[in-house]
Amino acid sequence: MLNIVLHEPEIPQNTGNIARTCVITNTVLHVIGPTGFSMDEKHLKRAGLDYWNLLEFYYYDSYTQFVEKNPNSLIYYATTKATKAHSDVEYKDNAYIMFGKETAGIPREILEANKENCVRIPMLNIKEARSLNLSNSVAIVLYEALRQLNYPSMR
Repeated sequence: MLNIVLHEPEIPQNTGNIARTCVITNTVLHVIGPTGFSMDEKHLKRAGLDYWNLLEFYYYDSYTQFVEKNPNSLIYYATTKATKAHSDVEYKDNAYIMFGKETAGIPREILEANKENCVRIPMLNIKEARSLNLSNSVAIVLYEALRQLNYPSMR
């Protein structure tokens, strides 16, 4: 089973869409706060449809708390600042893939402390178009990891 980690997400619809993706792929969702919305917000619930009761979900007040509760975890950090493509790493079962907030990504100090595990989705370098939508990015990287693991429990 894989794990998706959202670090301080800001847009409830993205988090709701990611929750749906996690349910349909048997992936655990971890959210590190603070979030830019209430976890009870109607847009979050609507985007996740009626999948919330099917989701394995954990919430943490901080990155420090997340690391303390998940010691010795293999964590990949998705960022536009990485040099290694998301498809250039070998994902292991139980790996965690972290994504940052929509406006700023994962904090620089976290990325610098984990350079060897930073990955990016290849895209054109256009100044006006900084990155893909968060929920699209999660789906792209998650499905590459699932492909490498031969789509466990999904046949």
